[in-house]
Amino acid sequence: MSISNYGENALLGTISGTSFSVANAYLQLHVGDAGEDGTANTASETTRQQVSFASASGGSMASSGTVEWTNVSSTETYSHWSLWDASSSGNCLWSGALASSAAVTAGDTFQITSLTLTLD
Repeated sequence: MSISNYGENALLGTISGTSFSVANAYLQLHVGDAGEDGTANTASETTRQQVSFASASGGSMASSGTVEWTNVSSTETYSHWSLWDASSSGNCLWSGALASSAAVTAGDTFQITSLTLTLD
């Protein structure tokens, strides 16, 4: 799991007084490592789904609900995710691997029931 280059710079900027906040966060699916900026191995299912998080504690923050994609567009295997500050375009904030890869068939529903962001 990795904070993106954009996310790292935005967080560091807060130390020098630059304001940073994200109104809404969105998850995107990937069929391989998303890379530092979340643009590699994007799944055919390109719809980003909004995700909410509970308050941070002890250097981590967990999602507060299930994120769901209904009627996925293609048959493929999801293995990674990226977190964005917009439903399209925008800035990648974070990326990571799913707990286990998930093979889906076009038309399936796919869910992520829990996602935790952790600072190392």
